Amino acid sequence: MTDVFVKVKAQLEKQLPFVLYAKPKADRMIALFQENDSLHFLKDFSEKGFVFAPFDGDAIPYIPQAESEVYVEKIKETDFLIAPNPIIEADEAAKRDFEALVTAGVDAIGQGAFEKVVLSRKAMVAIPSFELETVFKKLVAFYPTAFKYCFFHPKIGLWLGASPEQFLKINQEALQTVALAGTQAVTDSTQLVWQEKEIEEQQLVTDFITQSLSDKVSGLTVSSPYSVQAGNLWHIKTDIAATIGSNSNLEEIIKSLHPTSAVCGLPKAAAKDFILQNESYDRSYYSGFLGELNIDLATFRTEQTDLFVNLRCMKINDKHVELFIGCGITKDSVPEAEFIETVNKSMTMRKVLN
Repeated sequence: MTDVFVKVKAQLEKQLPFVLYAKPKADRMIALFQENDSLHFLKDFSEKGFVFAPFDGDAIPYIPQAESEVYVEKIKETDFLIAPNPIIEADEAAKRDFEALVTAGVDAIGQGAFEKVVLSRKAMVAIPSFELETVFKKLVAFYPTAFKYCFFHPKIGLWLGASPEQFLKINQEALQTVALAGTQAVTDSTQLVWQEKEIEEQQLVTDFITQSLSDKVSGLTVSSPYSVQAGNLWHIKTDIAATIGSNSNLEEIIKSLHPTSAVCGLPKAAAKDFILQNESYDRSYYSGFLGELNIDLATFRTEQTDLFVNLRCMKINDKHVELFIGCGITKDSVPEAEFIETVNKSMTMRKVLN
């Protein structure tokens, strides 16, 4: 057990907050260990530390750098083989319920309530035991291009994930973000063909981001869409860059984007309303955002923010794990196909639990 995991174990035993994470393609992992069990919330987005924001609500927890120890540890070579997809027992009740939810979403789109809505569900997986070090090392080994994390607070719980999606990256005035949508399972076929539904869904996300930022930035540039692999899935991705305007601030930019149409829908307010009224559970921190706020914790450089969308994530309980999975719904969505997409997305976390 390395130094960082010795400290993780001690924090858990003392019920003290911490976060352990590795950025995409990084050769090191970073940990922030809070020295007390206080639950801190952002006040004006000028704070420095690691933020863990929910999908809904203004109370945004964070672990302050000023009240924490920082560890940086080299990632060692791992010998985990890429695991095959686990066999999932059919859950007819979950399938029926989610397909009914998707049908309601498609009907609402047909009635003009919104153009797109992102609907999700929670799956419970029984675990006889859970070894955090092993699971986190699997996340790092299996998903090198994702943002891998383990976040714990005694008042929030233990969360892990491997997100493929950058929410926002800022270096002084330089801003970067991405539009990521559309999903296909990786297969042995060499031909990847995107359907009109998937292309349209991704374009809606791109349009939402550029429109949200248009009055807050200058020099906005948007790449052509391209395919990117995340674990066992393909997505369509667009890179977006800009310079933050002199009259804009971090809080305004974050609030204009969150929740993005990639996790909520368009128009945002109507889609979010539908989600809150029709999903049969509380998303909590799933589809929120997380990451470094106003500081690079590996170098302690300030005016650096590096945030990711909290996707492909799970919450660990005593004898079971809660997996959170969703998909974008448009007028052309087929309920059964959307359920299968959620099953495919659940593989990201199920693989590391095997």
